[in-house]
Amino acid sequence: MTTSAEKGGHSAMQTPPTVSPQAWEEARQQLLVKEKAQTRARDTLAAERRRMPWMAVEKAYAFDGPAGKASLPDLFAGRRQLIVYRAFFEPGVFGWPDHACRGCSMVADQVAHVAHLNARDTTLVFVSRAPQPDIVRLKARMGWAIPWFTITDDFDADFGVAEWHGTNVFYRDDERVFRTYFINNRGDEQMGSTWNYLDITPLGRQEAWEDSPQGYPQTPTYKWWNWNDSYVADAAPDRKWVEVSDAGEAAFRDRQAGN
Repeated sequence: MTTSAEKGGHSAMQTPPTVSPQAWEEARQQLLVKEKAQTRARDTLAAERRRMPWMAVEKAYAFDGPAGKASLPDLFAGRRQLIVYRAFFEPGVFGWPDHACRGCSMVADQVAHVAHLNARDTTLVFVSRAPQPDIVRLKARMGWAIPWFTITDDFDADFGVAEWHGTNVFYRDDERVFRTYFINNRGDEQMGSTWNYLDITPLGRQEAWEDSPQGYPQTPTYKWWNWNDSYVADAAPDRKWVEVSDAGEAAFRDRQAGN
């Protein structure tokens, strides 16, 4: 069908046909088959990502943070996994000094509450070359709570984010640090969701349904989920939520089998 006639020099939109509720549902079910296939493919890709080889980080890196100097291991904040997004906020970037670059700012606006990542032993940080006072001011203005550090050396050049934004993933084994994954360009535009972040980490979502290498941490689906102000280190979620989620977990397994 075609919408209203041309107005102001713009061509009329060529929109899809209008159909009955039954025909609409049939069309939706046809598309759902492809969407489920895409979901399965995404899960398979994430499983393959968890089996990627690791690269040891042998060089020491230094950052400035709210509490002073910090090393790359410090950025983990005691957790095993670290996701580092390079955001462009520095002299020469459009918007400086009032704003970070528009694309990086959209990424920051989309980031879910980091407590959920922290509950999966994962830390998310942003890094830029702007001094800390400017970063603190920007975060307050924009309402961003993401930990944000200042690059002081060759970290950006060494990890593919000197000229463009990108997301690096690292894993810490005691004092050893490994680079496990990197995503940039359009791959970055999907980031922000807790699930998308966990899916690029070496340990994944750490839920029992996932295809992960032997020995990787996995817990029952749903049962680690909690309100962002209710996570307690090494403590289970509220028992009432666990009881409610038992039924949800069974339904999730059923959906997985059907997908």
